[in-house]
Amino acid sequence: MRVAQYKLPKVETDAEDASLVLYYFGQGQGGSTAANIERWAGQMKQADGSAAKDVKEEHFETNGLKVTTVDVSGTYVAETAPGSGTFHNKPGYRLRGAVVETPNGSYFVKFVGPEKTVTQWNDSFLSYIRSFELK
Repeated sequence: MRVAQYKLPKVETDAEDASLVLYYFGQGQGGSTAANIERWAGQMKQADGSAAKDVKEEHFETNGLKVTTVDVSGTYVAETAPGSGTFHNKPGYRLRGAVVETPNGSYFVKFVGPEKTVTQWNDSFLSYIRSFELK
């Protein structure tokens, strides 16, 4: 299910690199676009533990494929590994996600890291998403 994983180098003032992971589960697998966007938004909380504010969602087409992206900042609280029961607690993070819908099933892209680093790589993230095409 994990097709590719990239490390995006941190900016000088951040403590950690960002990561971008591309997932593909197969046709009809991996959940709906809305469910994934909602799950990703739920992995970010405000400092007081409340739901993330200002979740930005965008819809567009690239090379004939429907794309939905999400952009949300806050404290990253996702599980460290599925089913582990341990969770990240990383304030000052930003999560960019994208679902690229193809006739063969959706591709899911999750890009997360310190806010300044993700901002530095945001244009590259968008170029990567816009490069998807079905051959």
